[in-house]
Amino acid sequence: MSLDGRTAKVEKINEITSEETPRVTTSLMELNRVLGGGVVPGSMVLIGGDPGIGKSTLLLQVSGQLAQKGRVLYVTGEESATQVKLRADRLGVGHDEFYLYPETDMTAIKKQIDELQPDFVVIDSVQTMQEPDVTSAIGSVSQIREVTADLLQIAKTNNISVFIVGHVTKDGAIAGPKILEHMVDTVLYFEGDMHHNYRILRAVKNRFGATNELGIFEMRDGGLREVANPSEIFLEERLDGATGSAVVIALEGSRPILVELQALVTPTVFGNAQRTAAGLDRNRVSLLMAVLEKRANLLLQNQDAYLKAAGGVKLDEPAIDLAVAVALASSYHDKETRPSDAFIGELGLTGEVRSVSQIEERLKEAKKLGFKRVIAPQNNLSGIEIPDKLQVIGVVTLAQALKVAFE
Repeated sequence: MSLDGRTAKVEKINEITSEETPRVTTSLMELNRVLGGGVVPGSMVLIGGDPGIGKSTLLLQVSGQLAQKGRVLYVTGEESATQVKLRADRLGVGHDEFYLYPETDMTAIKKQIDELQPDFVVIDSVQTMQEPDVTSAIGSVSQIREVTADLLQIAKTNNISVFIVGHVTKDGAIAGPKILEHMVDTVLYFEGDMHHNYRILRAVKNRFGATNELGIFEMRDGGLREVANPSEIFLEERLDGATGSAVVIALEGSRPILVELQALVTPTVFGNAQRTAAGLDRNRVSLLMAVLEKRANLLLQNQDAYLKAAGGVKLDEPAIDLAVAVALASSYHDKETRPSDAFIGELGLTGEVRSVSQIEERLKEAKKLGFKRVIAPQNNLSGIEIPDKLQVIGVVTLAQALKVAFE
């Protein structure tokens, strides 16, 4: 048997028809983008995130929107029906095709799905569900595996879209066996700082779209509101004339976003210099500081360095290297960069500035937000279309880039 319940057969690949999968769109365009264009019927989506970050709020809002397109069954194992109803009232969610079921027994849940025939099922959360035939405790590896396998069979056999909420460990990974992520079609992480209103929805696996897509939301009293232009958020509180600051044009999935990188370099008090990074990879920061010391003559071995990506976003692509190096040099020399400058480029260990992907989209985003000058890898600039009134300076080495940045 195949996953969709039909008997499988051997076919020549050239004779198989490749039709575009129809999608159900929600009113949240950011969610549609992260899913690859909307919810695919029969798909299984896993959403993970820290406690209290807003996973249940997001899925309650989405369920209210999907109830206008089909029948929704929202299974809650963590809260009573009254608790969910109170939140639904606050969010303005309600529809005749929206059904709520507080239950953790998978046998009862499967029976309700058979009777109700919903188009969408939400399981909140998979760690609270129980297979009566499995003797281990609720939330154990075997329980989670069997529950997920059951839900996968339901999704593929009946063409029901299933959303699963997953708890995360203290390291930020989804709790339970890794097979949980392998079994589902899409894995989304809902991230954010509890002290900020902004939340980031990130796709790390998607069989129906691009991975590493990013959607940004703002948490309000009335629920989550999508943010159409995230670059403005990450730049809105930038100080004029501040040292240790550089703007990078990063790429998250297919979306370019401009983020301010901040660095503070101070003489170390103790013997070993500290390297602290928030939103950036600490090992990469140490590597870039070594390159700065060797290739740009910055004496950083006796300096503490503190770096962060403003706004709580996490950046891990190589194209941020040059901006990190400029921010460090700016703080070390106590020299400001131009407020209208942005930086793109990967740094090699020999001090070269290497080319990056999708340079044209990055330049368009910089132009849209009013930046006047972009320092970018020279190798990226041949045969590309540069936006009007945007000066793009190609650099080959780190030393050359620093000279341009601080001239």
